[in-house]
Amino acid sequence: MKKAPITVFGGTGFLGRHVVQELFDAGHAVRIAARRPALPEWAEPGDPLEPVSVDIRSESDVSQALEGALGAVNAVSLYVEQRQLSFDQVHVEGAGRLARLARAQGVKSFVQLSGIGAASSSRSRYVRARGRGESAVIDAFPKAVILRPSVMFGPDDAFLSRLVDLTRLPIIPLFGHGETKLQPVHVVDVARAIVCLMGATPPERRLFELGGLEVLSYREILELIMAHLECERRLLPVPLPLWHLAALLASPLPGPPLTRDQVIMMAEDNTVGESVGTFADLGILPRSLNDALPACLPARDPDRPGYRG
Repeated sequence: MKKAPITVFGGTGFLGRHVVQELFDAGHAVRIAARRPALPEWAEPGDPLEPVSVDIRSESDVSQALEGALGAVNAVSLYVEQRQLSFDQVHVEGAGRLARLARAQGVKSFVQLSGIGAASSSRSRYVRARGRGESAVIDAFPKAVILRPSVMFGPDDAFLSRLVDLTRLPIIPLFGHGETKLQPVHVVDVARAIVCLMGATPPERRLFELGGLEVLSYREILELIMAHLECERRLLPVPLPLWHLAALLASPLPGPPLTRDQVIMMAEDNTVGESVGTFADLGILPRSLNDALPACLPARDPDRPGYRG
């Protein structure tokens, strides 16, 4: 690759794919680092895109992926722990390793993807690891930028897809009364923010929180989706202790449909805080969930139970 690339770790994931495309569209050479790397479907011969196989637990893999890189983005994430892969290995040790080796290789810019609410004091093992990972990155690469998006959505995402699946039930259970506040952010807007942070002028801020235009309750999001799909459902409040019990019962399953970490996170608001960088600092106007829904949800289905079109 003639131009110094930007290495995107997790470059084949939900966010990583969009980061790769936005960086490419902005004129950057991109190195796609993943355990099973692949060129995007839209790539053409001669494009400055380079797939590299990387396990972020491997010093040699990470060093090779960073060799000659201008910048690096860590978009690697693990949402459910596996038998041989823990939150700490990915979000703390892995993130710290990437930052340390990036600094040693002379990488100019490093962006660490985290999440709103990340804190080492959280009751959630996942959120706790995210918070400790932020500290590990800043310790190793003091000029790194921490990026905390709210819940991300977009075509073929996990967030909206699961809510759409719930609309097939005659009754949709809510976490508590469904009043937890979220600020859903489009995945492309987050990717564009990363492109801005990889610009020639380093940002003054080291911490950004990114949320969409609207702050909505979980109940309101479900109501928006049902309105788009033209289906009606009863929303049933379910006390959080029952959700914790359900998560406990599901925990022995491979790839459990519900985890204790998810229940803990759904009990806490997930909105942009104060005294942090935002989209406004980057000159980006994020799109609203309501306006973006038609492109993210399936077409209205007359066979869907409760369809009222």
